[in-house]
Amino acid sequence: MADSVLNLEEIIISDRVKKHLEVLNLSEDEYRLIVSYLGREPNEVELGMFGALWSEHCGYKHTRKLIKELPTEGKYIYQGPGENAGVVRVDDVAIVFKVESHNHPSAVEPYQGAATGVGGIVRDILAMGARPIALLDSLRFGDVSKPEVRHIVSGVVKGISDYGNCIGVPTVAGEVYFEDIYSNNPLVNVMCVGVTKVDKLVKAVAKGVGNLVVYYGSKTGRDGVHGATFASAELSSEKEDTRSSIQIADPFVEKKLIEATLELVENGLVVAIQDMGAAGLTSSSCEMAAKGGVGIELELDKVPVRVSDITPYEIMLSESQERMLAIVEPSKLEKVREILDKWELDWAVIGKVTDTRRCVVKYRGEVVADVPLKYLVDMVPTYVKPAKEDQNVKKLRDIKPNLIVEDYRDVILKLLSSPNISSKSWVYEQYDWSVQTNTVVGPGRAGASVLRIKGTNKGIAVKIDGNGRYMYASPYNGVMVAVAEVTRNVSFVGAEPAGITNCLNFGSPDDPNVSYQLQQAIKGLAKACKELGVPVTGGNASLYNETDGVQIYPTVIVGCVGIIHDINKIVDGVFKKPGDLIALVGNETKEDFGMAEILKIIGSDVCGKPPIVEFDVEKRLQEFARFVISHGLISSAMDISEGGMIVPIVEGIIDTKLGARIDLSVMPVYPSIALFSETPSRGIFSFDKEFLDTLKMIAEHYGLKFRVIGEVIDKDELVIEGLPEGSLVLSKEELRKAFYSKPF
Repeated sequence: MADSVLNLEEIIISDRVKKHLEVLNLSEDEYRLIVSYLGREPNEVELGMFGALWSEHCGYKHTRKLIKELPTEGKYIYQGPGENAGVVRVDDVAIVFKVESHNHPSAVEPYQGAATGVGGIVRDILAMGARPIALLDSLRFGDVSKPEVRHIVSGVVKGISDYGNCIGVPTVAGEVYFEDIYSNNPLVNVMCVGVTKVDKLVKAVAKGVGNLVVYYGSKTGRDGVHGATFASAELSSEKEDTRSSIQIADPFVEKKLIEATLELVENGLVVAIQDMGAAGLTSSSCEMAAKGGVGIELELDKVPVRVSDITPYEIMLSESQERMLAIVEPSKLEKVREILDKWELDWAVIGKVTDTRRCVVKYRGEVVADVPLKYLVDMVPTYVKPAKEDQNVKKLRDIKPNLIVEDYRDVILKLLSSPNISSKSWVYEQYDWSVQTNTVVGPGRAGASVLRIKGTNKGIAVKIDGNGRYMYASPYNGVMVAVAEVTRNVSFVGAEPAGITNCLNFGSPDDPNVSYQLQQAIKGLAKACKELGVPVTGGNASLYNETDGVQIYPTVIVGCVGIIHDINKIVDGVFKKPGDLIALVGNETKEDFGMAEILKIIGSDVCGKPPIVEFDVEKRLQEFARFVISHGLISSAMDISEGGMIVPIVEGIIDTKLGARIDLSVMPVYPSIALFSETPSRGIFSFDKEFLDTLKMIAEHYGLKFRVIGEVIDKDELVIEGLPEGSLVLSKEELRKAFYSKPF
């Protein structure tokens, strides 16, 4: 605190300041807190800096206390939360990964919002000194029958595709869901994975008094000013006035930035690096200095700019893309210059590291900001708002779903053609998912995608998951289903889950029901990660996802990275040869139709409790999967989730010349439950008959239900026996027509 004693209640806030606070999404109480910290009123530049760094996007003021519950230590963890990205280690290889959101920008400008979301998360990985090798995207859109939603979908997918393809980073996995609740607030969460040697990792920690602050990349413009605060506020249906907060992407500069940064790191020329992402120059400079316990002095006259009349306020808050900030020793500047000039990047020395623990900003010889870093970065006000569940949600959860299937052929084909179940090839075919030649299992072939670590026999499995409908009915249990599913997907290709990253997408925490959702979801995330022994390496919070008071479903997106110790022993989810047996392994199938996809298909009310994860079964199933895969005992593995058992069976044959015969009479439940139940902790495995007794014995050892339900056949059809009307034969042609139908 400042030495002067201020009576906060007597501070008069002018109308001009009130308008500025509204733009910055700062409350009057927060303004008074700033005044008490400084012992005076902040000037315009300083207030803008506080607004950016105290935003939810940068300061995590509504989640910082809650996320302390999350486990952050584990077998493979090398770097947990607190850096640009988390790191897991296998031998001398560092695997760097993180997920972030670009929801608000994508609602206003879908193409640029999605493209800059990709660019930003790539630079977070790059700032750790790692080469980005994979992208994953988790997308939520509204009702695709609406033209405005189709416009958003097309723009977002093209933005991701164009940017990722241009920079040469493959998009290898993802998920897409359509629910009307996301019509005005799409979710665009992007995860990036990178690799480097452990001894080449870089941290965003400024050190060395007298070291230089080097800016490089694109020039600074006015695009993205107030981007961080814009991302931390409710949207209005009148979106035109927010377009200035949207950043503009240039993937060709990003590609040069990637190569230049990696060359700087490889040659040991940087002390620290930070991406100029949310809050731009303000966050990158202040956060690096605060972490290092030093001060920083900036000279804005030296910043490369696009327009001559740009103000200090705009320079400090601009979120122009493709920019990095590095701390460089003076003796190494000449070599830095050579590399940046070679890659034809704009660059300049714009400041120096000091011992003041303050951020001092100068412009044309005058000090335009002078703030102790602890107030900007470390002393962000935090809140845990009053929480109370909406009773209408409780009533919805207590309604028992009514599943009546009269025509199995019709229901199966409608389920397979529904936007949430059908193939997403219409999306991922627009992405180059094989560039860099690391992709071993690409999108559509398994629950998780697989990448090789070049120069080793090891690999990485990656997946991203989340079911907002489950989380709406029960945030606590819904999030646990997501963690169980994403780790199961990774285990089902033969990988050991090593770490999790997450993105918390919610409405306004000022609403007691949203506050309840947020608190319960984080408790569920912590519980699931602890039960499964998978730590959280970091993530992102995106709140205020609502328009005119209409909130999205609480949607926690969970990304997982798994370690494969022998890349030659992986499997995918595709059936391999006639005569192989098909088994259902794991938990007993239950009547789990709460908030299930099948309810939408049959026209029933979507209601009920989401499935409950039995973690003892889940852990044993994942261990079973990894064991039998590592010993070469199975041909394919695919988990069961949305849509039920019918979905992985169809996926197992859809792109082959094979078929399958399934006998439901061997299952102790009604055929409708057998086919469509969404009970977790179950999987479909195919294998050679010679391994049947061995697999039964192993399943018994793990205490799992093991039931042979059919076999792979040399016919282009799916035969389902044991239905009330007898056998049903579905031709591959009608299955493909349904499964590969496009939503628009």
